[in-house]
Amino acid sequence: MTQTQRNYYSPGTNGKLVSVNIQRRVVNPGSDEHVEAAWRLKEQIRQSEGVLRQRKNFFTNAYERSTVYLYADRTNDKLVGFAAVRRDGYILFLAVAENYRGQGFGKRLVANVAEDYGTVTCHARTTNRDALDFYRALGFSVKRRIDNYYEDGGDAFYLQLGEEEGIRDRLAKLLSR
Repeated sequence: MTQTQRNYYSPGTNGKLVSVNIQRRVVNPGSDEHVEAAWRLKEQIRQSEGVLRQRKNFFTNAYERSTVYLYADRTNDKLVGFAAVRRDGYILFLAVAENYRGQGFGKRLVANVAEDYGTVTCHARTTNRDALDFYRALGFSVKRRIDNYYEDGGDAFYLQLGEEEGIRDRLAKLLSR
């Protein structure tokens, strides 16, 4: 596992910003480090938003086969967010805790993936407007629609990060902030 430490800001009490100690980590394939925290975060999102509906065994197996980029808040030992990525640059899971959203952690996670892989792809539910808007804002485009992609019969879009000049540079700049 590799780590870097940076200070980011998180909403504090009464709308004030307080500095927190956020650590970037990379968990290599074959490790189950942080898998339980990632599962809990994914489940919180599933319960509140109705997305990320995987069975635990599937999730754990996919996580352990992936390179996982994550951010952890050392002040409260909480997982801020993570991206589990296959060796071909396909993002299996991308999740950011609700109280850390809007602070660029999702963008930074995708930027980490883009920095390490030639092609970045993922699926998103056709009904998940927030995810689709997020990916489009980063430069992803819909390559195709897949009907009945999910276990529950839900449809998906297959998305790919654009190859046009500037997108990867823009994402790389996020890493330097």
